[in-house]
Parts: sequence; C-alpha cells; structure tokens
Amino acid sequence: MIRLVTFDLDNTLWAVDTVIRRAESALNDWLDQRVPEYNQLPGDSHRVIAKSVVAADPGIVHDISRLRETVLRETFEHCGYQPARAAHLAAGAFAEFMDWRHRVQFFPAAVDVLAELAESYTLAALTNGNANFERLGLDRYFAFGYCAAEVGAKKPDPAMFERAIAHAGVDADEAVHVGDHAVDDVQGAAAVGMATIWVNLFGADDSPPATATVTRLEDVPRAVARLSEQR
Repeated sequence: MIRLVTFDLDNTLWAVDTVIRRAESALNDWLDQRVPEYNQLPGDSHRVIAKSVVAADPGIVHDISRLRETVLRETFEHCGYQPARAAHLAAGAFAEFMDWRHRVQFFPAAVDVLAELAESYTLAALTNGNANFERLGLDRYFAFGYCAAEVGAKKPDPAMFERAIAHAGVDADEAVHVGDHAVDDVQGAAAVGMATIWVNLFGADDSPPATATVTRLEDVPRAVARLSEQR
C-alpha cells in the first residue's frame, strides 16, 4: 500500500527553462542599473570566479542558492566594491533573481493532481533546485519537502529519498516518487526501493525502468492507485 508520494518540481510540475531565462534577464536588468561593471566583465572572468568559489568550498555545488549569491558577491568585489557593499548588493541581486524564479506557470492539471492526491496520501517535494514549494503556495498539498542544499547531496544520491522516507515514517515499498528525469528521479528513487512514476510529457526517447510511465499529469493519481493496490 502506498502512503507517501514524493514529487520532483522543476520540469515535472512546470517548465523550468523559461522560468530561469526570465529570472536571468530580470537579474541582468537589475545589475545594469546598480552594478554596471558586472555585465561589462569578459565571460572568462565570470567563469574563473565561479570556479574559484567552488574550489574553495566544493560542497557549495549542492546549494545552488548559496553558490549563486557567493559568486555574485565575489564578482562585485572583483569589480572593486568593498566587501560589505558587495555583500549587500549580492543579497539584493539574488532576491531579484529568486522573485522571478518563483514566477512559474504550472503545467495543465498539475495543481489539481496535487490536490487530489493530498486527500489520500502524504505528499512531499524533493528537488535538486532552489524552488521553495511554500513560496509557491504548494504547502496546501505538500506536507514537507527537501532540497539538495538541506541534505548535502543531489538526486540521484539516495540521501534525499531516504530522508523523505524517514520523515514520513514509512517503508520504502510504501512510497512512490514522481519525476521527469530518468536518472535523478527514476534511478535514484528505485535504488532505495521506492516505486517510480516517470513523467514523460514531451515524448522523450528515454526508456528508464520506471514502475509506471505517464504522458499526462492527470494520469498520475490513477497510476499511484494501481501501484497501491499491487503493494
């Protein structure tokens, strides 16, 4: 019997590429007005600074929010801003990015599916990204959630899946993970013993060994119900 349903967020409940492009554009407009030197730097300078930040703190790659803000701060200092001013500007720039990062357009039926499932199962959000389900108003459906920054590892590492199972107080065979990524979602969840539902909304040619596959989000509740009957 299925008791816990975990969901990936980006590209499972909304298309993330469009969101990030808009957020990056808004960030660049913000920077042009406040830190014009930033966008005048050669592309190589940005890459070198980013690499140096990761080299100094390798674990930061799992926390993309801290990584982005730290790179912004270090770049502002490179542009000649004093550390305190650079930190203040980095916080403002990152806040602008995150405001736009949360202006998502849900896939058709996404919210309705969450609402339906939340009536019968515990739902949780599991993401490698930095979208905050509470900020998106999805805490009406998700009982809890974890991101890579919180567990110190990105999917398909088992840490996030194992944390969710422990949090919900269920066994792995009482849980199913729903996501679009053949490796991060399907292989990662399966490795800890969870059932998996691969969300293939755009006809990808991948053939991951998911427990079930859907091509429409509205089919997820039915797939979960079938899996629950089989366990």
